[in-house]
Amino acid sequence: MKPIERVVIIMAMKQEAQPLIEEYSFHKLPKIFDVELPMEAYHIDKEGIDITIILNGRDRDFQLDSVATQPATLAAFLAVQHFKPDLIINAGTAGGFAQRGSEIGDVYVSNRYIRYHDRRIPLPGFDKYGMGNYPCINASKLANVLDMKLANVSTGNSLDITPTDLAIINIETPVVKEMEAAAIAWIAHLYHIPFMAVKSITDLIDNDQAVEEEFIENLAIASNNLKKKMFSIIDYLVGKSIEEL
Repeated sequence: MKPIERVVIIMAMKQEAQPLIEEYSFHKLPKIFDVELPMEAYHIDKEGIDITIILNGRDRDFQLDSVATQPATLAAFLAVQHFKPDLIINAGTAGGFAQRGSEIGDVYVSNRYIRYHDRRIPLPGFDKYGMGNYPCINASKLANVLDMKLANVSTGNSLDITPTDLAIINIETPVVKEMEAAAIAWIAHLYHIPFMAVKSITDLIDNDQAVEEEFIENLAIASNNLKKKMFSIIDYLVGKSIEEL
């Protein structure tokens, strides 16, 4: 029942993180990672909790936010090595399913485990390895107090979805589809660090609008809603242990 003292929040896109950084006055840390790496770190002390946001940073070649699982894995590894967190949170935006109750701007907390829907390895044993099933903490108390929805989360490296991916997703009927959580959850699992994902919905997979159009159209509102819920989560963490979440 040890109180949480160090939290790392890993985020992919600067636009997702900027409202939280500005509102809470996170200060950017000097370059603490290898100079060749794009990751950035921001920090505050919140009533005795060291809270660090790690951004995946901008891709050097394409000058775009470094999204998806490769940079997320590296960011999570750096988080563990440099900050020794008691809790890792992956915060960001995601797709949802209208038929499962999602609406644009809804913010979900991960439930039970995180898995992949696009690592298809149809060999004995490797099929389960490909899907992952990495655990996340039971945050049902937090979700109840902060009026947030719990959802299974599925990760893939594409913004859109193929029929094959959708068939895999439908086996477990997750509500949230995104591009980083399973990679971060894997690192957290390797190091026995509690993990949770917080995801705000930008697009609905099961409607007629193109995913990329809907994502761009709703990124600002989803990021703002994510900011509000992350404020509440940060406040809720003060003085609490993992077991109290």
